[in-house]
Amino acid sequence: MNIHRAFAITKRIFRGLRHDRRTVALMFLAPIVAMCVFGLAFSGDVEDVKVVVVNQDTEFTMPEINLPVSFSQAIIGNLDAEVLKVEYLGEVEEGVNRVKNGDAYAVIIFPDHFTESVYAARNPSYSGGPDLGDNTIQVREDRSNFNVANAITKCVSEAVLATAQQAGQDLPMKVDAEDAIYGKGAKFADFFVPGVMAFAVFLLTTLLTLISFVGERTSGNLERLQSTPLRESELVVGYAIAFSIIGMMQTVVLLVIGLAAFHIMIEGNIVLAFAVIALLAIVSLSLGILLSSLAKREAQAIQFFPLIILPTFLLAGIFWPVEAIPQWLRPLSYAIPPSYAVDAIRSVMLRGWGIDEIWVDIVALCGFAGAFLVAAILSLKRGRR
Repeated sequence: MNIHRAFAITKRIFRGLRHDRRTVALMFLAPIVAMCVFGLAFSGDVEDVKVVVVNQDTEFTMPEINLPVSFSQAIIGNLDAEVLKVEYLGEVEEGVNRVKNGDAYAVIIFPDHFTESVYAARNPSYSGGPDLGDNTIQVREDRSNFNVANAITKCVSEAVLATAQQAGQDLPMKVDAEDAIYGKGAKFADFFVPGVMAFAVFLLTTLLTLISFVGERTSGNLERLQSTPLRESELVVGYAIAFSIIGMMQTVVLLVIGLAAFHIMIEGNIVLAFAVIALLAIVSLSLGILLSSLAKREAQAIQFFPLIILPTFLLAGIFWPVEAIPQWLRPLSYAIPPSYAVDAIRSVMLRGWGIDEIWVDIVALCGFAGAFLVAAILSLKRGRR
């Protein structure tokens, strides 16, 4: 082997990179983006979760100290204010409706005579009133977001433990989070699969369209198509129909695997979930066509992969809840189309919601689809000139 000829090849590669500033920039930009996004997305805990507290407890005067005490207020005071954003209501039904409408993740219920019931359980010799309540705190959650629900339960349990430590004695208080409002009995796979479906369709459709269109350009096929009476809008719509069908087929495969292997939960209309996937596929292919106008060959198209994959993977709530992302970074999550698709699919599959409840997500996806389609058509028209 002639080492001088090997170094000549090395020199040639670096000389080529010197004239390809885009490649050089992406070589350094991609790892920076990866490190920053991974670090920010996984460095935080779940925060700012909206919950409702319904406190039906009354103060109880302990016989040995002759002072009014409220264990419920002490527990509420020990709730981590960074994790839970608490709203107080007087009726349990109103709190449950807040969760059902998606305005809160849980309702925390302290029953009537809670403090006296805890005292009675701690002191068997105490003979209080005949209508003692219960010493169990009910946490009725929306478990469609598995990680958020677990964070709520953990926060309440820690507040109960802190209250017992402050009292300096073992307080027989229970936390019951079994009666979920949505997603009762849901496993992590039930939360995970809707995100995987959205991620797979968005990623594959965007990248396949991007590579396909760049290939059409480099082979001259796109130029030949544009020399025919075919309009740019017709070309884009044709791709939209094809990739929507492909996206639906991918979803069917993933659902079959999810049902057969993981026994995932499906509470709502699966046809509506398919429609959301088809809409996401249209958004994805439009983005792919738009990005293809920035790449002159397949090698440059591949350089867009980390810029598409990483933000979607980490910031769209697919595998990690948006509530765990730093608050200043969360607006970026809502600038990513899969965020709306994931929320809509989970709401249909785990909450059983219909179009009346997920219309905001559908409107957002339609907005992205319309904007990207128009931009893709204009990019094709500009390329024809």
